[in-house]
Amino acid sequence: MRYLFSVILCLWPLWTMAQDWEDRQVFQGTDASRTLRILSSTDTSFFEPIIASFLAKTPELSVEYLVIGTAEIDQRFRQAPDRYDVVISSAMDLQLKLANDGFARRLGGVAHPDWAQWRESLFAFTSEPAAIVVNRAAFEGQALPRTRQELIQALRARPDVFRGRLGTYDVRDSGLGYLFATQDARASETYWRLMEVMGSLGTRLYCCSGDMIDDLSDGTIAVAYNVLGSYASARQQTDGRIAVILPSDFPTTMMRTGFVSSQAQHPQDAARFVRHLISLQSDPVSKDSLPLPPLSTDSAGQSAIALEPALLTYLDGLKRQTFIKEWVSAIVQP
Repeated sequence: MRYLFSVILCLWPLWTMAQDWEDRQVFQGTDASRTLRILSSTDTSFFEPIIASFLAKTPELSVEYLVIGTAEIDQRFRQAPDRYDVVISSAMDLQLKLANDGFARRLGGVAHPDWAQWRESLFAFTSEPAAIVVNRAAFEGQALPRTRQELIQALRARPDVFRGRLGTYDVRDSGLGYLFATQDARASETYWRLMEVMGSLGTRLYCCSGDMIDDLSDGTIAVAYNVLGSYASARQQTDGRIAVILPSDFPTTMMRTGFVSSQAQHPQDAARFVRHLISLQSDPVSKDSLPLPPLSTDSAGQSAIALEPALLTYLDGLKRQTFIKEWVSAIVQP
């Protein structure tokens, strides 16, 4: 048994390398024996400044930053919660379920608004809207849609322009995409009418916002629905070919959350990192160290997805199966 344990320890770095990560970066500190492992759905480019500001205060610590999709985070973490110290995800519902199931360590004494945390174990640190993002060339001479109903009208008026050139999340595989879709459906029946129109025009389905934005920029698609607004706005600053629209009929805003694994190998370092995330909300240099949108007081209002038990409703097996069946019927049409 002792031999087997030694073999596992030796193979652990190889196991980590063998995983199919979207990205994996190691930020090396002075003490190789203290490596904080962060499992995250956030692109490294957005999180690198956050890690750098943290390591500036703890130079002895190393950080291994592992990026993968929101649904896969939930699956992999549940299989091996002791292999990761901190979990960061934009899928609020899956994060709340993990915390509710006992996978998150409780942190006492954290000064954070009640609406931005769950039982002192799950903490929100950004407010990010879902957006409609368009390729400007496809709307040359046309008014940009400002609501979902206006988007429906635009698609119906020029179907030849948009056929095969629409995109959205594949909610069967994307945790964030499923969250956005279920919240939209709860807010208005307009969502289902939009899905039917998009389905009739041959919508492309994506795993993540980055891929949709890439295809918008080069004109592969003309419209992407429910793109993560923070990613789209960052691209818009350097790419004038796209326009970001926050629908005025009803906004859908999620809060990115993080927690310390209840089985973290470095619980104290992990807690320090989560506290650092929270501290960036009041840090005067947070624009440099927090390139993501900070928490907004509007997140406490009705426009944001609330961090509350109601989030778990659509994670019920039967409800999820029914929702996805209806979604497939609308968006995946022959």
